[in-house]
Amino acid sequence: MAQMVADVLVGVLEQIGVRQVFGLIGDSLNPLGDAVRRSKIEWIGVRHEEGAALAAAGQAKLTGRLGVCAGTTGPGSTHLVAGLYEAARDHAPVLALSGDMPSKLRGTDYVQTTEPNLLFRDVCLYTETVSSPAQASAVIHQAISAAYAGRGVAHLTLPQDVISAKADGGVTSVATLRPLPEFAASATDVSTMARQIDAVDNIVIMCGSGCHGAADELRALSDRLKAPLIHSVKGKDIMPFDDPRWMGGIGMIGTKAVYEAIMHCDLLLMLGTDYPYSEFLPHKGSVIQVDERAGVLGRRAPTAFGVVGSVRPTLKLLIEEVAAKNDGEFFERVTSERRKWDEMLDKQADPKRSRDRIHPQAVARAVSDAAKRDAVFIIDTGLNTLWSGNWIRQSGSQRILGSFNNCGVGTALGQANGIQVLDRSRQIIAICGDGGFNMLMCELLTAVHHKLPVKVIVYNNSALGLIFLEAEGVGLPAFREAIEFPNPDFVALARACGGHGFKARQPDELHGAIAEAFAVDGPAIVDCVVAADELPNVPHIELDLAAHYAIAKVKEAVIAVTGR
Repeated sequence: MAQMVADVLVGVLEQIGVRQVFGLIGDSLNPLGDAVRRSKIEWIGVRHEEGAALAAAGQAKLTGRLGVCAGTTGPGSTHLVAGLYEAARDHAPVLALSGDMPSKLRGTDYVQTTEPNLLFRDVCLYTETVSSPAQASAVIHQAISAAYAGRGVAHLTLPQDVISAKADGGVTSVATLRPLPEFAASATDVSTMARQIDAVDNIVIMCGSGCHGAADELRALSDRLKAPLIHSVKGKDIMPFDDPRWMGGIGMIGTKAVYEAIMHCDLLLMLGTDYPYSEFLPHKGSVIQVDERAGVLGRRAPTAFGVVGSVRPTLKLLIEEVAAKNDGEFFERVTSERRKWDEMLDKQADPKRSRDRIHPQAVARAVSDAAKRDAVFIIDTGLNTLWSGNWIRQSGSQRILGSFNNCGVGTALGQANGIQVLDRSRQIIAICGDGGFNMLMCELLTAVHHKLPVKVIVYNNSALGLIFLEAEGVGLPAFREAIEFPNPDFVALARACGGHGFKARQPDELHGAIAEAFAVDGPAIVDCVVAADELPNVPHIELDLAAHYAIAKVKEAVIAVTGR
């Protein structure tokens, strides 16, 4: 039987290890769907195409391997775009496939007409239409290669007549389609870095996502330099929360101890991080940055030296060359301040802190303590990001993912589905605000349909909580009519979809509801009704920001009295 172009595409995906395609089937995708049906790849039918793109992005973020999603002609493909930014902004390799009308109808203002290559251009590293069977194999190879080489999104438009046509040969050079390997910095750069480190006393080592897999090297370097290890939120899961070197995070998902350490150290060594919030970084050129991407070096803080290389192999060379330091006073001072901050976090997370209401910190800590040692947390965007990012106590073998660059609200459940389907026996926990969950709650049906036992924790405060703080942070009164909203009965919703639902309204119900949800077989929601007026910790606050909050509160008080 002659192979169709769709068979060639699915065949190469199978060869490179793709296990699922996430999508919503439609007429132009029928040839692709039929090829998937006859392959070993699993088709995961979603309820919204954005959920398909998020699922593919979640897989790619976790594994570093290609995730694949598909949408049919017109609206089916346009729905993919928002979810694809999740992969693009977090540098995860994803191949997006758009079905399209038969070629003869192009340019005639036919039903569902779009210009997919124009539409996808901003979010993609590469976008192309498969315009003929003769061109198909080369374009398929190029798309996958671009996604891996640039760690981002590649897109192919698939006209129905072309992908159902007889293929003109298969894809060659398949062995080249793989994730980029690690590489060490040059010997010259390592030596320069070692000399600059040897010349100073107090060093802080900042660990980002690029440090995954380098925990042993980080510990060794920390011990050698008597240097505290700190992390961005994307690096939080690299080590256990109680490792004595692991001092905590930076910024709003961080600690005062870390902020003070960064501002008073002689040198900040930034490893595998492009941390964007420059206000929390040194303002002088006392930074050395190591990253695989030359384009990110020096753009967030004044940098004395930039090094191109992967963290793990570069640290192996650096540890052999850098001189050991003996003075541990700075390390001990940071450790002492870290203990004080941790004690405050523990008090804030105690369910007994209030008799009749649940504080959101207690939810994050309870989920964290009940989770399995190898669980994966997917954190949604909003005020819940601060609760989860600050109060989860990771084991070191767990993973923590989220929309940390795209900052997309409503992205956690879709990503969780994609990760769960890789291993249905692994505990996957989506932690969402109510506003975010409401955006793509239809993806709970995807979880039920495909028997994905995702556990969803919902912080229920009936508001877009972070918007309160953002408005007040610029001196504006919170626009309550736009921020507050009614919620459905999440427990009833879960059960109506075929899953399980549990609710915690009072502190003494919290641990039981989470334990029950984690014990049941299948998808489950835990509806946690939390205090809506809780404020996050602020490791450092500028006087201007404090003034803005004060002005906003005065305005809100006036509005409460006058209604204007």
